Amino acid sequence: MLASELELEDWVLVHDAARPCLSGQQLSHLLDELRKDDVGGLLAVPVADTLKRADAMQRVAHTESRAGLWQAQTPQMFRTGLLVQALQSAPNVTDEASAIEALGFKPKLVSSDSSNFKVTYPQDMQLAGLLLQHGKIK
Repeated sequence: MLASELELEDWVLVHDAARPCLSGQQLSHLLDELRKDDVGGLLAVPVADTLKRADAMQRVAHTESRAGLWQAQTPQMFRTGLLVQALQSAPNVTDEASAIEALGFKPKLVSSDSSNFKVTYPQDMQLAGLLLQHGKIK
């Protein structure tokens, strides 16, 4: 495991390969914001869309308030020792920040933008290709 080659206080960046449009500017911003942070954090974007909670019949049960909601992105940046401990304690989380939260810590949200989107659906490939092909990612 890579963690065995690192010091406990070394920073680790975890990035989802399904986010191919991460820019150097976004990465630099994350590094600058977290370099001296006690916990670490993640790139994220405030939620802009209206969110609907569905019931079992796929009908709107209610509308969620988006106040204070952020869409998590990667990279996520934490100290090696803390991250290893968190992932061992909470192995079934959907991201590293959730594992850190499960230990009682509060990762910092570092403002990003929607160009660092996750390629999830077939149509996302076309958008990612256009951004990368036309040099929109710097």
